[in-house]
Amino acid sequence: MTDSQKWLMFTFIVFAAWLVYLLAPVLMPFAFAAMLAYLGDPLADKLETYRLSRITAVIVVFSVMSLVLFLVLLLLVPQLEYQVGRLVNNLPAYAAWLNQDVIPWAQRQLGLDIKPVAIDELIDVFKNHWQKAGGIAANVMRSLSRSGAVIAEWLMNLLLVPVVTFYLLRDWDKLVAGIYDLLPRRIAPTAAKLADEVNSVLAAFVRGQFYVMLGLGVVYSIGLSIIGLDLALLIGMMAGLISFVPYLGAIVGIVMACAAALVQFHDALYLIPVAVVFMVGQSLESMLLTPLLVGDKIGLHPVAVIFAVLAGGQLFGFLGILLALPVASVIMVLLRHMHESYRDSAFYSQR
Repeated sequence: MTDSQKWLMFTFIVFAAWLVYLLAPVLMPFAFAAMLAYLGDPLADKLETYRLSRITAVIVVFSVMSLVLFLVLLLLVPQLEYQVGRLVNNLPAYAAWLNQDVIPWAQRQLGLDIKPVAIDELIDVFKNHWQKAGGIAANVMRSLSRSGAVIAEWLMNLLLVPVVTFYLLRDWDKLVAGIYDLLPRRIAPTAAKLADEVNSVLAAFVRGQFYVMLGLGVVYSIGLSIIGLDLALLIGMMAGLISFVPYLGAIVGIVMACAAALVQFHDALYLIPVAVVFMVGQSLESMLLTPLLVGDKIGLHPVAVIFAVLAGGQLFGFLGILLALPVASVIMVLLRHMHESYRDSAFYSQR
């Protein structure tokens, strides 16, 4: 590749990033639809092996994804809303537990001078902010009701997602083949090899890890529900959804679950079943979920995942969060390829 070609490629990448930044609000439903299509494409390919046509396979996959989403909204959202309400109502109990148990223990064991939490003031502050938030929400809703253009744009984006998902899912293989045909023949084999590596990383982190996160959320929620914890679904799903970083979901979940159990039951013995739930979840993840759904593909380092998500959100908002892992996967594969080329070069091996 000549210097002029390199500069042309660099200019194209910068222009593409600038265009994405400008069109971020418009690209949101398309990016989300592409993510759903990427998740559903392997299932459609699998159904095609059973002698189904592509359109029939896509209809089956699309119907299953729509049904699952509908059931999640129908069953999960009301329960989460109820448990968030329970959490709000239990705030005085949590504050009392801090004053009566945690702060005295910290003062005795650690010698820290910690002032007790003013429960009444905390409740008043929360109520004032809650009412203010409610007033802001009401004003926003009134503003939306007066702005037909905003509602129309929101509904259009909402309707675009399933429509674009269906067409992307139907034509996914054709789009991939079309992009390959556009590549210069000289670099097409190398580009195909790099694209296959990128797909392996994305499959591990977007597809496999997504299913692992949902599986862990279900396991934690069911386990905490069995021991009678009021906030089982809220804590379990939260722990599952942040488990893409190894052990982070388990650590956050067990801390929150232990605090909720102490406040609810006032008995330290309930910490044992909470620990058992998360031990079972971690065992299932390491022995069953991760080997089955992710496999032994080399993925991104947890620190790289966190940095990519934060950087993407800072630069492009929610669209950047959606694009963070795909872009980071491409960069990681390119860096790995550059590292291999460097190790094979005469500059590295020459003494």
